[in-house]
Amino acid sequence: MNIAIITITEKGVETSKRIVSYIDTTPSVYIFNSDDKNEIVNAGDNLNNAVYFNEPLHQLVGKLFNDYDGIIFVMATGIVVRVIAPCIKNKYIDPAIVVVDDVGRYIISLLSGHEGGANMLAYKVACILHSSAVITTGTEAHKDIIVGIGCKKGITSHEVKKAIEDALNKISLRIENVRLISTVEIKAKEPGLLQASDELRIPLNVVSLPEIGTCIKEYSKSAFVKEKIGVWGVCEPSALLAGRKTQLILKKQKYPGITIAIARENFMW
Repeated sequence: MNIAIITITEKGVETSKRIVSYIDTTPSVYIFNSDDKNEIVNAGDNLNNAVYFNEPLHQLVGKLFNDYDGIIFVMATGIVVRVIAPCIKNKYIDPAIVVVDDVGRYIISLLSGHEGGANMLAYKVACILHSSAVITTGTEAHKDIIVGIGCKKGITSHEVKKAIEDALNKISLRIENVRLISTVEIKAKEPGLLQASDELRIPLNVVSLPEIGTCIKEYSKSAFVKEKIGVWGVCEPSALLAGRKTQLILKKQKYPGITIAIARENFMW
């Protein structure tokens, strides 16, 4: 996606830098800096595509709205709603609009969530910031399956997709039921996983090692995994920690170079 990030505060610039460092594209970053206050001098020095602006935000957005596939606003949602309102046409041509608060706690898919890709973009940003993606699209709300994955380095997209499909078949589920693929942070940039996520159009969630280390839910433990990365497991805790009220419905399955576990959200006991 051709992406722009727009921010208006110093904290917002720092959050924007975190996004730029890990997102799989090179966004243009627009930073507000008024001439009279000189508030964010040099804040974007480490950003290759930083552009300072001092015109009213609604004017900038009016110019940029149709030039990008997605726009990430690092600011309050109310501000974003007001400035994009005059530009909105329909969900088939409007860019994906994602809103991030200044310090990156919440990532909201605001506009063109499904058709425009804002849901996927929100999940990507949430993974980068280790935050929560807020998705309200009806087509996503009924998906309650999370696939946890552990894998070796260099695994291919084809191998990942084949393992996921086989694991789902074992419990009579389809890929359309899956809301998230989830893995551990050290696999966050594994090309095969990222490609599989994009090809399946299922967001990749990333769980940190400390989160797994403090996971209180029951999961299979491996001394080999503990020795290698410092935690007792990957696929099962990754699935369990990626959602709310989760329960494993398929324990760890081993495939060549891959382990798969499946959890259901909002599990009814």
